[in-house]
Amino acid sequence: MLGFIAQRFPLLEVLRSEFAGYSAATLRADVLAGITVAAVALPLALAFGIASGATAAAGLVTAILAGLVIGGLAGAGYQISGPTGAMSAVLIVLANRYGLGGVWVAGALAGGMILLLGIFDLGQLINFIPTAVISGFTSGIAVIIFIGQIDNLLGIQTEAAENALAKLSHYLRFDFAPNWAAVSISALVIGVMMFWPKRWQMRFPSSLAALVAATALTALFSLNIPTIGSIPQTILLDERLRLDAIPWDHLDDLLSAAFSIAALGAIESLLCGAVGSRMTGQKFTSNQELIAQGIGNLIIPFFGGVPATAAIARTSVAVKSGGKTRVVSLVHSGVLLLAALVLGPVLARVPLAALAGVLAVTAWRMNEWFEIRQIFGRRFKSAIFAFTSTLIATVALDLTQAIILGVGLSALIFVVQISRTKVQIAPVSAEIMRKQGYELRTDGNQMAVIYIIGPLFFGTVNTFNTVAAQLNGARDIILSLRIVPLLDTTGIAALEDFIERQEAVGRRVYLSGLNEPVRAYLERAGILQHLGEDRVFWSADQAIIAADRYRAGIAAAN
Repeated sequence: MLGFIAQRFPLLEVLRSEFAGYSAATLRADVLAGITVAAVALPLALAFGIASGATAAAGLVTAILAGLVIGGLAGAGYQISGPTGAMSAVLIVLANRYGLGGVWVAGALAGGMILLLGIFDLGQLINFIPTAVISGFTSGIAVIIFIGQIDNLLGIQTEAAENALAKLSHYLRFDFAPNWAAVSISALVIGVMMFWPKRWQMRFPSSLAALVAATALTALFSLNIPTIGSIPQTILLDERLRLDAIPWDHLDDLLSAAFSIAALGAIESLLCGAVGSRMTGQKFTSNQELIAQGIGNLIIPFFGGVPATAAIARTSVAVKSGGKTRVVSLVHSGVLLLAALVLGPVLARVPLAALAGVLAVTAWRMNEWFEIRQIFGRRFKSAIFAFTSTLIATVALDLTQAIILGVGLSALIFVVQISRTKVQIAPVSAEIMRKQGYELRTDGNQMAVIYIIGPLFFGTVNTFNTVAAQLNGARDIILSLRIVPLLDTTGIAALEDFIERQEAVGRRVYLSGLNEPVRAYLERAGILQHLGEDRVFWSADQAIIAADRYRAGIAAAN
């Protein structure tokens, strides 16, 4: 029982390893890294709160609670969680359709789903999503984020839309007049973030510098542009999920959205963990990370926050700033809480155009440009198809449908690729057997070896059957399965039918080169028991010798 608990809830072991040898110097490094991460997280939390269809305060509350709860329970000390651009792209559509109540309920449901993934060790399913699909999904989300911020970038307000393409069609009418003050502030923020010297980034993040400059200029010149507005100086917002307000009769309508949130949260968190593990060399415990994400997302809606996930950019900042443990995440939350309690009136005056500029640059940087260059530069046709299809589906359809479509297409491509199994018939050469030290006692022309190169499954049995039908004259047939990595039930049925047809005309079938998985499957199917161990060999040569001796024995007896 204790072993089961330790396996399903490995936090104690993670903490024991993480804090071994912890010292005052390590604490100092963690505190400084936490302050740096908070400086990066503050503008992003405000921006992603609004981009999610909620408020800047909701984004700030999310970042604070995610840092405390998820960071405290995380599967590795370097993980920093909070609102993210990818998640905001899912939530804005949900908010437009169901309102904030729908966002909160779907977020809590998603938290439960992610928690179950961690408890039952199902997070490994995420590994079956190809890189090209993830890259296409990420780029599609970047497009959604950018389109969602065009209103604030231009200082206008257009009608809400069902999806990004519908929203884009509104702008193509060109029936709006940009607020040039807002456009100027957006351009300023984008310019500062794009050209901010890298050597300054760790001391004073470009996004924070851009927001400070934009807010100061807006106040100095009394620019007539929308601002964030009131920031409640609390982490328990008035607008939040309450048990008596849960729409129990409509939960089924939100399950699809909850699945999108859960899938995205799990994918992004596990990817972030993998990236952080490579950067630090520290072990990442995926099950514990999913448990942490699940618990955090179950709690956050009841404070008025939006769903959170691990954030690669903030995690990277934590590592590069010298952070060693999850104390970084806790300190970052403490600094953000202090900002909410003390700087609320100042944050309220941040222009929405400035946050839109931050999100525009973030959307551009979200794209996995290295991976995209690899896919297109090397002309991987299947990857290009999967990437492009997923990107288009992400922008045009529901994100759940985009994930399913991308994985489905990749699975189909994979099946086609591995279906290129080759089947070859080779006559037995007396000369070759002589060189190997064995003199055939019967006519080698009456033996044939069928080499199957590749998996034998539903996509390849037709190739096998076509070639096997070309057998002529052979009395003994050796099936060489050395290069067969797997079989399925269709492949088993094809082998059974082949053996039955050969035996019906007096031929004997031998098997050679079985690896352990294939041998186990043939045993379960009863094929090995039917043939007998005297017709199963490690090599085709051994099978040829056995067949030759058997035929020679029959001839001698007659």
